[in-house]
Amino acid sequence: MKQQSKISQREQPLAAHTQQHQQGGQEFAGAEELLRFDASQTPVPPPIAERLKQSAPPAAPRSWWRNLFGA
Repeated sequence: MKQQSKISQREQPLAAHTQQHQQGGQEFAGAEELLRFDASQTPVPPPIAERLKQSAPPAAPRSWWRNLFGA
């Protein structure tokens, strides 16, 4: 009997959390839109952000003809 009460105590916050998400649910037109929304809501951990900055190549300078023609 004690084991059942422990399980129900653990499940109560989970059920409340799930219910909150279901009440404020959103519909997305496609998977890409869902992923963009999720990415905007999920912070990137600092160590991963630092590694991304180090691994990304620097932006190449614009060529003279793009500056001249505005392309």
